[in-house]
Order: sequence, then structure tokens, then C-alpha cells
Amino acid sequence: MAALDSLSLFTGLGLSEQKARETLKNTVLSAQLREAATQAQQTLGSSIDKATGTLLYGLASRLRDPRRLSFLVSYITSRKIHTETQLSAALEYVRSHPLDPINTEDFEQECGVGVVVTPEQIEEAVEAAINRHRAKLLVERYHFSMGLLMGEARAALKWADGKMIKHEVDMQVLHLLGPKTETDLEKKPKVAKAQPEETDQRTAKDVVENGEAVVQTLSLMEQLRGEALKFHKPGENYKTPGYVTTPHTMDLLKQHLDITGGQVRTRFPPEPNGILHIGHAKAINFNFGYAKANNGICFLRFDDTNPEKEEAKFFTAIYDMVAWLGYTPYKVTYASDYFDQLYAWAVELIRRDQAYVCHQRGEELKGHNPLPSPWRDRPIEESLLLFEAMHKGKFAEGEATLRMKLVMEDGKMDPVAYRVKYTPHHRTGDTWCIYPTYDYTHCLCDSIEHITHSLCTKEFQARRSSYFWLCNALDVYCPVQWEYGRLNLHYAVVSKRKILQLVAAGAVRDWDDPRLFTLTALRRRGFPPEAINNFCARVGVTVAQTTMEPHLLEACVRDVLNDTAPRAMAVLEPLQVVITNFPATKALDIQVPNFPADETKGFHQVPFGSTVFIERMDFKEEPEPGYKRLAWGQPVGLRHTGYVIELQHVVKGPSGCVESLKVTCRRADAGEKPKAFIHWVSQPLTCEIRLYERLFQHKNPEDPAEVPGGFLSDLNPASLQVVEAALVDCSVALAKPFDKFQFERLGYFSVDPDSNQGQLVFNRTVTLKEDPGKV
Repeated sequence: MAALDSLSLFTGLGLSEQKARETLKNTVLSAQLREAATQAQQTLGSSIDKATGTLLYGLASRLRDPRRLSFLVSYITSRKIHTETQLSAALEYVRSHPLDPINTEDFEQECGVGVVVTPEQIEEAVEAAINRHRAKLLVERYHFSMGLLMGEARAALKWADGKMIKHEVDMQVLHLLGPKTETDLEKKPKVAKAQPEETDQRTAKDVVENGEAVVQTLSLMEQLRGEALKFHKPGENYKTPGYVTTPHTMDLLKQHLDITGGQVRTRFPPEPNGILHIGHAKAINFNFGYAKANNGICFLRFDDTNPEKEEAKFFTAIYDMVAWLGYTPYKVTYASDYFDQLYAWAVELIRRDQAYVCHQRGEELKGHNPLPSPWRDRPIEESLLLFEAMHKGKFAEGEATLRMKLVMEDGKMDPVAYRVKYTPHHRTGDTWCIYPTYDYTHCLCDSIEHITHSLCTKEFQARRSSYFWLCNALDVYCPVQWEYGRLNLHYAVVSKRKILQLVAAGAVRDWDDPRLFTLTALRRRGFPPEAINNFCARVGVTVAQTTMEPHLLEACVRDVLNDTAPRAMAVLEPLQVVITNFPATKALDIQVPNFPADETKGFHQVPFGSTVFIERMDFKEEPEPGYKRLAWGQPVGLRHTGYVIELQHVVKGPSGCVESLKVTCRRADAGEKPKAFIHWVSQPLTCEIRLYERLFQHKNPEDPAEVPGGFLSDLNPASLQVVEAALVDCSVALAKPFDKFQFERLGYFSVDPDSNQGQLVFNRTVTLKEDPGKV
């Protein structure tokens, strides 16, 4: 009885019955929501509007300190907190002020309580946003992303009402552009790929400097890489700010141009000790995309200098993900390809008195101000003999290193170039017992491969000085290192160590668990590679680190799947419906369009018999006001059939639970049009469906200020719901792993590799629309 009371209480907040039932399964959440709803009813009465109910649910699901529940509910019911932005600020405030009492004046100021944003302020903020993008807006017109204008206006007016901002954007854009034309209403055309002969005719100058040519012939990714950043031209490295020249620089650049013919060369250089994640997708797109945009080439180079951490499966997985994203390396190389040359250069570095063998232990070199090495000034001949002894295995691990004589940008002195490791290498076996470090290897491999643009993330900026120094110390060609900001996502962890902890704790199954943001996990969940590439393009390339909301990535996924995922019908909570006056003696064959908006993409056939199954939530004996689906005296249409069904009899079990319905049917054109059309299945397949939500409850699960107990304490208990006996129409019977469908009214789904003959497993990729309850 208590569960039924809670169900009624939760649906009274505006939750769907399915969502309310899911909430009841979470003991902590349901208890907190029950208390919040009860307090709200005492203040507002039994009628709680949906906006308030949404805020109460958001509060209950995200509040970590139940002592603050009553305090925050009072602010919601008094309408002092009435927007999602204010609620997020309030939750952040109580998280950062755990001790009693709360300073209400300070709290209200931080949460925008009482702040009034005038229409004039909104008008000015929207006008400023439009002026910033005016040129592009006039070109793209209504194909321009209006969300960008809204986002900038909201950033300027934190507490403004979102609906008012949207209205103002609509009005000002209409005033600027006028009414939509037929061209505006057309779907934005996809940019056709250039033919090979056209590509051959394009030069780097055309791509980078001729804006018109870029827009007409290149994809979004290529526009971004080719035009957004004004990099140096091949051979003009010396024009780059901060580039270090020597008397040999110009001759080396001339030799470089003779070898490359002025071609742009980039590389994607992952360390094969883990699976790639969403941040790597940006690096892949940037390196391969920039080369492609400039008719250049990109190497996939594995930085395999640490045999202790490298595994064969990671090499394969990394290559597979690069190919999955649509890129083909010019050549696959390995740092280990160059071990002989790197060793010879290390010997030469010693001969030039630019490196020495050191015996300080690893722990002595840690920290910001380690003691200078007492061996820094040892004779060259002595270092040569000792380095040869390292090579021959005469030192134990940690007993000796080769260090370079330089001070890096972050103040670190004499970085290590070689260390002793008695671990067999996956490619060279036991040939080597000394291995080069990243600081020594990376720039020299770039030099060997004549890389023109060494693109890396911002944390490597401190290595730029060593990059230039080492190439110049050896008098070899020196590329240019360019740094850009990393891409991170909220509600995620991506480090190998932390994912291993999640696996060990049983929170996820493996590296490819669809709740993670590794690329293998996103593929398994059903994210199309084009969507990930488009997301990277929208994020762009900035110097600052970028942390994005997952729903922005999901929006890119919907854009792609809407055009590529054929429709099917599935039922998650089946309710049997028997049509007593079915118009035929056997099942009818119904032609269903694969894409209702474009019937030229074909049809698939499904049976329609006297027994169908509908979603349990599509029927209510006692519907609330505004309910449009099947109820007494309220018929509904069955999608694609041309028939309307009307309730005749409700069959209940001993416990009073509805077991089936009996209905009559009529042609849809033989009477009044129903208020709604619902999906259904007949003679269906039974399948398993996995419904995924965010793995973590907070935006920054690794932030101790936000999650004091550590990221493992922040797991969302409702991150996976398994529907073991869902029903799906037979059109998907031959589907293979990673095939994608839109299940009408439910979302986008992908076939999981766990599927077996006759037992399909589907992962929900994304819902049809963004969940308005998400922040």
C-alpha cells in the first residue's frame, strides 16, 4: 500500500508512471523524494505544478546532505528558487558549506534569489550575441545554430528566464533575416566529398587562405582544421613565435622541403597502454583532419617506449578506433622502429657534452626542487663508457640513467633520456634493456618522419623547450610544436587507473561498458563515428581546456541517427490487447516506412494480428487531465495500420493488476480522428534491452570538493536498467551487432555484441529528445 501511495505521490510531481516506478527501486532517492514531496504538499496543497515537481525531483536526486532537504524545499515551494540554474547554484552552495548554520543572505546572493532580469537586459544581451555572429548568420540564415546565440545570452545573464531569451532570439533573428524562405525550410545539404582529381588540384594555400573555396568543397572538420588556425606553412618553421633557430636551421629546412615537397605532415602518437577515450577523438580529428584539409598525410605512431605497461590488445584497439572514426593512416610506425637511431643520437649527445650518466635514484628526482646531480660534470669519456655499460645490462634498474643538460620551461632540470628496464619488449624482445623516455623520443621521431606540425595537448607546453633544444643540440630537422586544450566531459572519468578501479568494483563490466566514455564503449552503445567527429568539430580547437556537457555529444548523435537509423517498433512493458472484431481471419501485412519523413528510403513489413502488445503506460483506467492515450471513452490509433482501437473490457488478475485488454477496432477514416497514435507489436520477437543513464551523479566525480568520498562513492545506482523480456517487431530479426534503429517513441537503440541467434540484445544509445531534467 505504501508503494502505491508513493507512486501516486511521485506521479503527482509530474513524473511518468514508468519513471516513478524506477524511482521506487532506488531506496535512498525514493525516501528523499517522498519527504520533499510531502513537505511541498503541506505548503502548496496536493496540486504541485510540473515545473516545481521537476525541481523537487532534481533536488532529491542530487542532494548529498539530507539535512539540507527541508531548507531547500522551502525555497522551491516559496518560488524563491524557480529555475534549474538556481537549483544547481543552491546545491553547489550547500555542498561547499557543510557546516551549520547557513548564511541565508550569502546563500540567496549566490543563488540569484530576488534577482530580476529585465526585458531590456535580455534584449541587449541577445543583440550583442547576434552582432558577434552577424556575418555568419547572414550567410547561413536559419540554418545557423540559434542555440549558440541563446547560450551566449544566458552566459551574460545567468539568472535570466530561458524562455524569454529564446523568444527574444526568435524576434531579433526574424527582424534581421525576415520570414523563412523555401531555401531556409530545406534540410541543410550535406557537403559532397570532393573527387580525387579535385583534391589533387587544391593546394594548402587554397585551403587555408581562400575562405570561399574551403566552404564550398570541404567538410566541417576540414574547414575547422584548414581555416580556423593559421599555422605556419611547411618550411617556414622559423616564422613561428618562440621557435629556436641555429646556424644550421635554414639548410635543414631546405633539406626537409626537398624530402617532403612542401607537404603538411602530422602524426597521432598514442601510448599503447590503454583504450582511447573521447579526448583522444579530438586529437585524432585534429591531426588527421588538419592533414586532410591541407592535402597532407598523417602517421599513426605508437609511442612504445615503456614495455612494462604496453599490451598487444591496446595496439589493435587503438588502430581499430582510428579506422572506426573514418581515418586511414599514411603509415603505421612505432617509436621502436627507431631504437637504433635514437641510441646512436644519445651517444652523439654525450660526445657533444650535452648528456651524462647519472646515479641519482628515482625518488631523489621527484618534487619541484630536486638536488642537482653530482655527476653532471663527469668527463665525456666516462659517460660514454657507462652508457655502453647500461646498454650491455651491467646496471640494475634504477642504478643509472642518461640525463640531458637543459632546464625545461617548468624549471625541471636535466630530464632523463634513457633508463634501465629488464622487461621484454613486444616488438624487439630482449634486444634492449635500456629504453628512451618521452622527452627524448618524441621530438626525434617527429624529426625522422619530417613532421611539419607536432600537435599536442596543453600539458606538453612545458616540454616545448626540450623539444626544440634536443633537435638543435643534434643539428637535425626541428618541427614546430603547437599546443591546444584537452577535451573532457562532465559526469565521466577516463584515466586507465580509475577505469580499472571501476571494473574491479563491479561498477562496469570492462573497458567497453556503454556507460564509459572510451571510444570502444561509445561504439558499443551505438554512437556513430560521424557524430563523434561532428562533436569534435563543434567543440573546435582552443588553447583552453574544454569540459563539455554529455548532452551536447548526445545531440550530435541524434542528428546522425535521425537520418541513418531505420524505424522499428518495440514495447518495453508489454500489455496484451485482444481485438475482438479483427477484420481478417489471419494477420495482415503492414508496410511501415523505414524513414517516415522520406519514404524513398524504402519500407519494411510487419504482421498486424488480432492480438497486439502496447506499452503499459499507454493505457490508464483513470487518466489524469490531459492524458491522450487509451482510456475508457478515449480511443487511440495504432501507428501505420490505419486502424483505431476502443476499449471494451479490462481483464484483471487475482491481485487486481491489469493483465490484458479487449478492444474493438475501426478504420481510422470511419470516424473522429483519435487524440493520439501509439506504437505496438504483433507476433513479436522477445529481446533484452539495456537502458543506460549517467554512471556518476555529479558533474565532477573526481573533484574532492564536489565528491568528498571519491569517485567510487558517486556511482549512480540507476545507471543501468535491464528489460529482459521486451518485445520488438520482427523486422529486426536479422540485425547484426552495431546495427542501429530508432524504436518509435522510445529512442535510438543499437544491437549489442552479446546478442545470440534468436536472442537479440539492444543498448539504448540516446533517447529521442534530451531529458529536460538533466543539467
